[in-house]
Amino acid sequence: MKPNQISLPLEVRPEEVMRKQSLGSAIELCAELGGYALDKTLQQELEVDKAQFSRWQSGTEGIVWPKFVRLMELCGNDAPLLWMLHQRGYDLHSIRRRETETERENRLLREENAALRRVLSGAATA
Repeated sequence: MKPNQISLPLEVRPEEVMRKQSLGSAIELCAELGGYALDKTLQQELEVDKAQFSRWQSGTEGIVWPKFVRLMELCGNDAPLLWMLHQRGYDLHSIRRRETETERENRLLREENAALRRVLSGAATA
């Protein structure tokens, strides 16, 4: 991702994640959904070399949490994390992200706006 580019969260279908047989496959899905080929671009942005990235994919080396988070942020999805949850027996269809303060404020303002529109449209028909 370029420095002036933002990463928008991408929807990951649970069925796609559940089909993956390994964490490495889930990492590949994460990159693919984020528009990355498993090439130098993603490796450079994660600041890891080809050998280390390959070991993550094959499962011969673990990935430290900060790098794991960076991977998901760069790719704009949580496919590897969802894969781990599925492997631990969680229902991916019922998992949801917590609402951020900004999202909460936005939702409340939309609800207030809708309520005011209903009041105004009711007053206009009376």
